[in-house]
Amino acid sequence: MSITLELGPALEATPLHLLPISRLTDEDFWEVCRRNPQNKIERSATGEIIIMPPASSEGSSKNADLIADLVIWARQDGTGIVFESSGGFLLPSGAKRSPEAAWVARARWDGLSAAQRRRFAPLCPDFVVELMSSSDRLVETQAKMDEYLTNGIRLGWLIDGDKRTVYVYRPGRPVEELTDAATISGDPELPGFVLHLARIF
Repeated sequence: MSITLELGPALEATPLHLLPISRLTDEDFWEVCRRNPQNKIERSATGEIIIMPPASSEGSSKNADLIADLVIWARQDGTGIVFESSGGFLLPSGAKRSPEAAWVARARWDGLSAAQRRRFAPLCPDFVVELMSSSDRLVETQAKMDEYLTNGIRLGWLIDGDKRTVYVYRPGRPVEELTDAATISGDPELPGFVLHLARIF
C-alpha cells in the first residue's frame, strides 16, 4: 500500500481516520511518513493517523532551547542519548509517537539492532517532553502523556508555556503540577539535569 498525504503548513493538527479503510502495517506507516517529510505524523494505538503542521517560529525556538539543555546534560552524563521532535518511537501499544524531546538509556538503545535504529525505534523512551503549541488541546496532550506512562516512561514533562505550568509524570504517582517555577529538575531519573523555564515561558 502506498499513501501520500498532501497538507499545507497552515493547517492545525488534524486527525485523519484510516481505520474504516485499512489497518496500516508498520511498513505502510513508515512509507507514509517517508513520503511526507514536511509533516510530523503520529499514529495512535487504535490506528488513528495524526498529522501536525511544522512548528511556529516561536515554538521551534523554545524547543531548540529545550533540546540544547538536554543535549548538554546528556553529553556530560553519558548514560543515554537524546532525540528531537522528528524522531519517532513505536510504543509497545502499537502507537507511533514523536515527542518534542526524548532521552533513552544507552543500554536500551544499544540493545536494538542496526535495522531497528534506522526506522522508528521499537521502544518507549525513558524520558519525554511535550511542549504545547497554540493548536494543542490540554486534555488531548495529557492523554498522550498518560499513554507514555502506560508504555513505560520513567519521567515525563508536559509544558504549557501559556499557563506557565509544567505537569510532571512518574509511574505510580499522581501528576505533579508546577506553576511559575523558575526551574525543573530531572532528579532522580536524570540526575543533575535542570531545565531553566524562563526561555520556555
